[in-house]
Amino acid sequence: MTVKNNFPTDFLWGSAAAAYHFEGATNQDGKGPAVFDVVPSTQDKRTKQPESGNLKHEAIDFYNRYEEDVELFAELGLKSFRTSVNWTRIYPNGIEEEPNEAGLKFYDNLFDKLLDNGIEPIVTITHSGEMPLYLADNYNGFANKEVIAFYEKYVRTIVERYQHKVKYWLTFNEVNGTPDMPFFYAGVSQPKETITEQEMHQIIFNIFLANARAIKIIKEINPELQVGCTTIQGPYYPMTAKPEDFFKSYIDNRDRLAYTDVHVFGEYPRYKLKMFEEKGINLDATEEEWKDIKENTVDYLAYSYYLSGVSDAGAVSKEEDDDGVRKAVNVISNEENPYLEHNEWGWSIDPVGLRTMLNIHWDRYGLPQFIVENGHSQIEDLEKDADGNLTVVDDYRIKTLKEHLLQLNEAIGDGVDVIGYTNWAVMDFVSGTTGTMEKRWGFIYVDRHDDFSGTMKRYKKKSFDWYNKVIETNGEYLFQ
Repeated sequence: MTVKNNFPTDFLWGSAAAAYHFEGATNQDGKGPAVFDVVPSTQDKRTKQPESGNLKHEAIDFYNRYEEDVELFAELGLKSFRTSVNWTRIYPNGIEEEPNEAGLKFYDNLFDKLLDNGIEPIVTITHSGEMPLYLADNYNGFANKEVIAFYEKYVRTIVERYQHKVKYWLTFNEVNGTPDMPFFYAGVSQPKETITEQEMHQIIFNIFLANARAIKIIKEINPELQVGCTTIQGPYYPMTAKPEDFFKSYIDNRDRLAYTDVHVFGEYPRYKLKMFEEKGINLDATEEEWKDIKENTVDYLAYSYYLSGVSDAGAVSKEEDDDGVRKAVNVISNEENPYLEHNEWGWSIDPVGLRTMLNIHWDRYGLPQFIVENGHSQIEDLEKDADGNLTVVDDYRIKTLKEHLLQLNEAIGDGVDVIGYTNWAVMDFVSGTTGTMEKRWGFIYVDRHDDFSGTMKRYKKKSFDWYNKVIETNGEYLFQ
């Protein structure tokens, strides 16, 4: 491997979180209930109304501690920070005529604090789980086209407000997770098992339309703003050299890229249209709506990269465990790759796969890319370092991130245009894939536990200082 540092001088080294993971303050300052407030985990298993026992309601109280936390982010050296605006802080039920000023003011204060510390905000307009519960339960979320208008109003409100503070916007988070968890990703409240294939494709179309309408609004407000929409990405490898396995991997990879095809090209790939024709799927879509999708495409590609998958032509294709429940959001195949290490959640660790995806996207789309999620989670406890300070000696996280960043460096050397990297995550919070605190992701340990105990005190892990050196040297420290 080359030892050349390819990172550009303006590379946006960063980290990430999302409102529902860490803000807490679920009933504070006029916030309304969101989808995540009735989903204690993320298996689309919900309660009727918000109930005690959901760690996300208080989370790690970033809402009330953001000033001290952003000071830590600055000490970490972040050049960028990806977060989301919590839709129900702005429109508590999604249908109000006027926005909630207290919610708007919070994000004014947060973005100002970030900018004052030299940190560029990267903002997801609505992260998964953040749709107003009212729109989910009374409109069936994005299964209903009426919800698009409520989303458009929300987009216009926050972009007009923050256009001079936020340059990089993301319309949605991991939209290709929608078929697996339609309630969590799209606010579709009807039971998943009752959603027909026709209905699911209509839901996806409605999200594509909402994305396009959001881009149209953002560009009308300020043409200089940059807009993307995140997906989950990771390559599929054939299980063997059998032609059937290779073809299966081709199909799996093609399907994984289908959402990005629509985001970039403004139209469905031909094979999707052929499939609709063969299955008699007729989308409720007007000429004007197709035109909106065609004319309002993304400026850059943003995606989560955690792992790769394996394609086996002879295997039953499903992503469920023995109880028929999906294992985790980003587990993309049941087949284990014998050439890769796996973490304690069964996720493959595949740094070269990141370089692969960066090149595939570059060759296919030719747009700048932003890695907005990538990281290492593990069950962790505080321990004392050599000086007697409480910390976490997370050499495994350092190893994983270093290997991925070295492959990212290689991809930039290949000619790929990469804007930045916001790893998942800046600090420990309530995990999206388990609804618990035990799955820890951050550079900062938060003394908060699944039994609701803990002081909420923040502690710097070993990886905190390591990442600080990486940023400070613009990646040069990776080669030492």
